[in-house]
Amino acid sequence: MRTLEIEDTNPTLHTHHPAVSFPLSPAHSLTQAISPPPPTHPLAFLLTTQVVGRHVPTEKDPNPQIYRMKIFSPDSVKAQSKFWYFLRKLRKVKKANGQIVSCNEIFEKNPTTVKNYGLWVRYESRTGVHNAYKEYRDTTINGAVQQLYEEMGSRHRVRSHSMQIIKTATLKAADCKRANIQQFHDSKISFPLTRKLARPSSKEHRTIFKASRPNVSSF
Repeated sequence: MRTLEIEDTNPTLHTHHPAVSFPLSPAHSLTQAISPPPPTHPLAFLLTTQVVGRHVPTEKDPNPQIYRMKIFSPDSVKAQSKFWYFLRKLRKVKKANGQIVSCNEIFEKNPTTVKNYGLWVRYESRTGVHNAYKEYRDTTINGAVQQLYEEMGSRHRVRSHSMQIIKTATLKAADCKRANIQQFHDSKISFPLTRKLARPSSKEHRTIFKASRPNVSSF
């Protein structure tokens, strides 16, 4: 069976992860569908969803080519909608003559380790269409994409539906280009403790009122 992966993402991010099935659309799906989740806000917590689809088999082409995309969306319904949006622009396949083969969530391999992420995006501003490269530090790719949407919306007034993520990658410290990310690449980095609380040595010395106001400043 022929396959074609459209989105060029870093495979190290999305391998060796267990897959959890998402509800599929009732139209032209290969598995039984369940009720879709409730509607969510466009900037809700994003998930990495892998959507695999193809053209409906015909007599002329009984074994159609399979297309796979990695979509960042709050739920599987929006992920499948984005899948058909991009696929009908790239190939002559749309929802009316296509079918979803699988739709599942991809999890981060090490969600407790801080990593550097590079994101290549295309967005439409109030003046034209632009390409951009952004770097973020986060524990998951979902958190990095969430930072991307928040920054582009606040700094550039980019609407969420006017931005497309072209590529994502996990970067080494030597590959980072942005000074805001490079400043954290220090083995002896330290952060000041701006607020200190004077706590009693034991519970019996704890009181509600103090004779003198405590000084909580550390400088």
